[in-house]
Amino acid sequence: MPRHSESRDLPYTVEQMYDLVADVAKYPKFLPWTAAARIRSRQGGPEGEVMLADLVISFKVFREQFGSKVTLWPEEKRIETEYLDGPFRHLQSEWRFEPTDTGCRVHFWVDFEFRNAIIGRVVGVVFNEAMQRVVAAFEKRAKKLYA
Repeated sequence: MPRHSESRDLPYTVEQMYDLVADVAKYPKFLPWTAAARIRSRQGGPEGEVMLADLVISFKVFREQFGSKVTLWPEEKRIETEYLDGPFRHLQSEWRFEPTDTGCRVHFWVDFEFRNAIIGRVVGVVFNEAMQRVVAAFEKRAKKLYA
């Protein structure tokens, strides 16, 4: 099961980074290997908001769609993702944002496993590099939007 965790200090506000990660529909504009995104539904609750979203991921010859439940916790500045359907056995991730003197610290972790062992082996070879590129893509997008 590939797992990845990292933290980065960025010169942007907690709100800016939270809003950027929460805007799932815009992922295809900047996120590597993300070919399409669709929000199935959105429901607000007393503490947060829940989105059901589909992403289409293209990597080399593989193109897969998967659905996830994205829970936005605006007061806590936290975003959780849980797997619904698609090519994974499981997928969970979390983003947390905390203020620093010079901006914010972004914490990200992901844990997933593909159903297809072949895809899992292909992705496993480049997994950590791929996850670093994903986090870097959010950083680059923030620079474009907020610098």
